[in-house]
Formats: sequence, structure tokens, C-alpha cells
Amino acid sequence: MKIRTVGVGLTVVMLAALAGCGTRPVSEGGGARETGGAAEGRLSSGTLQSRWWTWASTEPEPTNPVDDQNGRACERNQPQDVWFLAGTFGTHTERTCTVPDGVPLAFPLLNRLGEPADCAGSMRTAEGSAVLDGEKVAADTYPGEPIEVRSAAGNPVTGTTGRFTTIACGLWVQLPPLAPGRHTLTIRGRSGDFSTGVDYALTVESA
Repeated sequence: MKIRTVGVGLTVVMLAALAGCGTRPVSEGGGARETGGAAEGRLSSGTLQSRWWTWASTEPEPTNPVDDQNGRACERNQPQDVWFLAGTFGTHTERTCTVPDGVPLAFPLLNRLGEPADCAGSMRTAEGSAVLDGEKVAADTYPGEPIEVRSAAGNPVTGTTGRFTTIACGLWVQLPPLAPGRHTLTIRGRSGDFSTGVDYALTVESA
């Protein structure tokens, strides 16, 4: 099985600590709607990572969200209850995406699949940031747990087809639904000599 290192939306194998820390949008000027509670609409770490990796590895290279150079692949295979964003395979890019109203967002600053030792090594130097409309957003650190991934032929993420179980880890952000209108989201991730980043221009369409 081939697995490529990706970032801010796809970094193959990375560990973290402090699992269970909630992501909290900055209260002033962050552009996020207030929700009924910190856990509202949030996915557990295992569910989030399993679903995100399956989403990223079921799309072939021409339309894969991690290889996306401008945002044209943003809408590919999106679920109804959450909107995933992807990073890159170690480059920096700009993407323009339209997001449906009322749907929470989820994305990694850095993430990875592999053995526990791989995650531990990667996360020793892992760092990242997310800035929404000029305000920093807190991230969760997931130290590594077993997940199941389903991948399709021709995808550039795992390079394989079928189901497999592996260890997933990373720095993750979950945001409540954004207010209708335009938003900027800057994502950065780094570990060792690997770095990744995406500048998103997001438009939330009102229902």
C-alpha cells in the first residue's frame, strides 16, 4: 500500500496528544455561528478520521481534493452532515469553494496514517494553525487510534483499493456552520522538513 504524506487536509500518519480537547472558534470576528453547545455537531476523533480518510481516498487523482489546485474538487463526494476540507501533498495553494449553509466544517492541519511509532515521531515536531476571518481557531490533537479506511482505485492518497485498518493521528479542527457570506480560512501545518498550507476563499450560500 502506498501512502503519501500530505498536510492540512492530508498528511499520511501523524500523532498527537490531548485527544478530546474541543475546537473552539474565536468568539470575536470569527465568522462562525453560535451553537447550542461545544459538542453540538462534532464528530468523535475516530469517526472524524475514518470518514475523512475514506472521503479523501475514494476520489481518483484528476478530481482528488488533496491534489486540487484551485478548489474545483471541493464539492466531490461531500457528505450531508459535515463539509470536509483537504490539505496538500506538501505544497501551498489557494482554493475557492462554495459551502452549503448550515453544515459544519472539519479539516486537518496535519494528519497521517501508519504505525504507532510513525505517528509518535511525526508528532514530536508537529505544529499548525487555522485562521478564520483573521482570528485564530483552536485545534484538537489526536494521539493515534485504529480506524478503518475504504479507498478506491486510482486515488493518490493511499494508492490502493479496498478496506484496511491502520493508525490515524493528527491536528484537527471542527467548526460549527459559518454564517452566510464570504469567509477566508488560512490553514498551515508543519512537521520536520514537511510543510503544507492552503488559503481558502469560502462562500456560504444562504438556504
